[in-house]
Amino acid sequence: MKNILKINYLFIVSLFATALIMLSSCSKKLDDAYLNPNNPIDGAIESILPNVINQMTSSATPPNGGGGGSYGPAYDGIYIGCYIQFWNYYGTSYLYDQMGGVYGLASDVTGGVWAGHYYGIGKNALYIIKKGKEQQKWDYVGVANAIFAWSWLTTTEEYGEIILKQAFDTTRDHFDYDAQSLVYDTVRQLCDSAIMYLNRTDGNVNAANLAIGDGYFYGGDVNKWKKFVYGVKARSYAHLSNKSIYTTNHYADSVIKYVDLSLQTNADNATQKWQGGNFSGLNNFYGVYRQNVATFRQSAFIADLLSGANTVSPFTGIFDPRTPYLINENAVTPIVQSTVSYKGVQPNLGTSSPGLSLTANQPKSLWRQIYSSVSTAVPDSGKYIFNNLAEFPVMTAAEMQFLKAEAAYRAGYSSIAWIAYKNGISLSFDFLIGKYEGRLPTAQKITAASRAAYMANPAVVPATASSLTLTQIMLQKFIAIYGYGANEAWTDLRRFHYTDLDPVTGKQVYAGFNVPTTLSQYNNSKLVYRMRPRYNSEYLYDIPSLQVIGALAPDYHTKEQWFSQP
Repeated sequence: MKNILKINYLFIVSLFATALIMLSSCSKKLDDAYLNPNNPIDGAIESILPNVINQMTSSATPPNGGGGGSYGPAYDGIYIGCYIQFWNYYGTSYLYDQMGGVYGLASDVTGGVWAGHYYGIGKNALYIIKKGKEQQKWDYVGVANAIFAWSWLTTTEEYGEIILKQAFDTTRDHFDYDAQSLVYDTVRQLCDSAIMYLNRTDGNVNAANLAIGDGYFYGGDVNKWKKFVYGVKARSYAHLSNKSIYTTNHYADSVIKYVDLSLQTNADNATQKWQGGNFSGLNNFYGVYRQNVATFRQSAFIADLLSGANTVSPFTGIFDPRTPYLINENAVTPIVQSTVSYKGVQPNLGTSSPGLSLTANQPKSLWRQIYSSVSTAVPDSGKYIFNNLAEFPVMTAAEMQFLKAEAAYRAGYSSIAWIAYKNGISLSFDFLIGKYEGRLPTAQKITAASRAAYMANPAVVPATASSLTLTQIMLQKFIAIYGYGANEAWTDLRRFHYTDLDPVTGKQVYAGFNVPTTLSQYNNSKLVYRMRPRYNSEYLYDIPSLQVIGALAPDYHTKEQWFSQP
């Protein structure tokens, strides 16, 4: 971690430059005359916040410098997406299709969230907080705390034990790891601080000025940022459903409380927008311009779940009208909905997956090219989140409703669970129609009739609240956050140990989710529960601390995390 925490693209480099000037024999007059305008001593927080926000999806060095590389959840989501079967590799023998990790490889793959947190967000968020307080820009202080809370939670849930107490201490050569429970406490404390500052209207709080730094996320809307903070807090309680404190401390009630304060409509959704243009960081990470998902194809799990081909799910034989919005049909043209099929790949099988031996049955790529195409020299024809300018969600109102539905279900509030469940599905429909319908042909669009028929089907929405199951809640949540919610979906699957049974139905909660038949040689027949810390910081500089937490073991990635344990 030494190379991350001792290097910051704006703050630390500026201090280093200042030190060199102080050591020189130049006079103060010369210093003033020859300050480098491209390396300011004291950066404006309005110019720093955009890159901090960008780390919440994926960054890339913008034209004027900074950012450092492609960090953030979208980068790691490619690989997590294989674990949870959002998508899988188009061929065979792919490490992440086998639930493998990067043990033994000098690789930063799956280190995107780590680098985004400790490098892209960390010092910069602290700098915004410090300078924001000095300048009485309490809205900036609140936003920085909000992002920091989100980032700590996202980071610990991907990696497990992380560096908390000693983080960002540039006097240290090595860093001790802290228990995950402490990180959860810190997340909630930061949420409380964020709300406190976001509630302030004195000093130099100014919506137009906040919008300068927040132009492509919430546009300077403090009320939406507060709802985002409450969403982070709701997640922090919801994710501890396996622990005894969930019951003894009434965490289900906390989830419901904070969901009710969080995102209520799709207008509240936290999404990253894009300027577009001939530069990587101005485009969606999953669009063709950034060339990151050429070799992945939708999974059989999501395709069968949506199309009704999953024979063990509650939705067997029911075609979900959202299907054409979320995934791609086979190569049949022209598109006639009654003749189109939707198939996907099984992990590690590629075209050997059931039904894919025929070319005509093979689904299009995520960029809507033929299955075999891995070219990046293709038109920007992807739909949903797979085009250059598609908004990329970080948190949605639909997700919040499913958090509430699960919490209410666990607490025995069946009516509340049932209403939240219906709201979650409805919000998912509205979100797709409102944001991602433009590239669909008329034959594939949701109609009032198709939506009403789906919602009226008792297999989808039970006629009575008492008939709702945990399986229905979790599968509908999986559908609603498909593509963008890799970290959240992975947290859910790990809470259910991938194959846990629904206590009411006696069947697998994630019905039809099949563990890969071939697991990585380093798994020791176990499933994956964490990523290892980033190679180019931890495994080069912090070996003694890694040894303490067992991170040098080949199967460290299979060690279950605290949050999912009883």
